[in-house]
Amino acid sequence: MRAWILALALAACAPAQAPQEDAAEAPAAEADSAEALTPDGLGALRVGMTAADLVAQFGGPDAANMPADPTAEACLEFHPARAPEGVWAMVENGAVTRVVLTAPSDVKTADGLGVGADAAAVRAALGDQAVQEPHKYQGAPAAYLTAWRTRGADAADAPYVSDPAARGVRYVIGETGAVEAIHAGGPSIQYVESCS
Repeated sequence: MRAWILALALAACAPAQAPQEDAAEAPAAEADSAEALTPDGLGALRVGMTAADLVAQFGGPDAANMPADPTAEACLEFHPARAPEGVWAMVENGAVTRVVLTAPSDVKTADGLGVGADAAAVRAALGDQAVQEPHKYQGAPAAYLTAWRTRGADAADAPYVSDPAARGVRYVIGETGAVEAIHAGGPSIQYVESCS
């Protein structure tokens, strides 16, 4: 009887341990949602962060033809040295205005779409939110598919969104019918040629 009481007392004093499966799954789920591209950016790479914070956290441009100090440029799009492969940041007037995915990025949007996704999958995921425009340089089926989470002060039927508070995601569909790039952020997601 004493042995049973002693075992029960020891068990009551032992710290409770969560099952290993639950502990392993929780961080993975948080990492997945934190690393999805959203209208606000990608994890710690946030639309609206200063260029100085971007460079401090992710490094400056990793390409030889880029300026040494991206914080001094009026507009610059570059791959920060410590960002995931295929992830680019656009900096305008000292702040990040869009985050871009290009090949060979394996990052996905919050809808589970990435570079290489089929245009039909993008249309299905966006539903009625999708605004389609013809591609400026490629023939159909190339197009731009854009979904705005918020248009800021711009009217719902405005052809161009200009409010800096607007946030959305634009899928650039190529002539093959697949996603070539994904832009997330403010009005700059509408730029066709980098900073214009």
